[in-house]
Amino acid sequence: MTSTQIQLTKWTAKEFERLVLDDTPRVAVFDCDGTIWSGDSGKDFMDWSLEQGLVSRSTSDWIDTRYREYMSGTVSELAICGEMVQIYEGLREQELQAAAARYVEEFVRTRVFHEMERLLATLSAAGVQLWAVSSTNRWVVSEGVRPFGIPAERVLAAEVAVADGVITSTLIDVPTDDGKADALRRAGLPCPDAVFGNSVHDEAMLKIAKRAYPVNPSPALLEAAAKHGWGYFRPQAAEDAVAAVAGE
Repeated sequence: MTSTQIQLTKWTAKEFERLVLDDTPRVAVFDCDGTIWSGDSGKDFMDWSLEQGLVSRSTSDWIDTRYREYMSGTVSELAICGEMVQIYEGLREQELQAAAARYVEEFVRTRVFHEMERLLATLSAAGVQLWAVSSTNRWVVSEGVRPFGIPAERVLAAEVAVADGVITSTLIDVPTDDGKADALRRAGLPCPDAVFGNSVHDEAMLKIAKRAYPVNPSPALLEAAAKHGWGYFRPQAAEDAVAAVAGE
């Protein structure tokens, strides 16, 4: 048995929900991809939007090359997340918002973890101020979290400036790694009551929380959780997915 397995506490769904509610948070911050819902909606939306012909063929080829370089480790997480928003330069924001709404309805809603949906509903009903922080583009994140009582003004996500309704390439923010904690500080949340995240890119904002809740953690975040003495929760759908892969 590894040191990570020895030190980590894995919460059941009931234990996880009870821990959160017993702490009576006033402010709760959530990562989205892999935390509220499964998969990578940022990459998936980009692929889908390219298939829909929303950007030129040359731009499509360029970002495909850049993403391959990111996967090989020669392009940073910060750079690729920014470029995945900048590719929409020149489009009307209203068009991207409509595309994001269609994409989320077709491909994200069914991937929401039931346990997280229930927790978000309970926290919202209790008057907890909910925030979303993600390196996925703001259009998708805002649409994805809207049903959970998180308004657009409490979404911190990858974003570019919009001028006269037209998307520009000027980056406003790309919250990832330390940038997630920095974005929360700029929003007036230097120490949120509760933070939920699934990857090592969420570690910085988990560390500034009064209580950190790793959800569906990646191997790297599991290592970080062991180091910091955090427990973790894995939704049943994520458990089933891991079991299915192991059984192949």
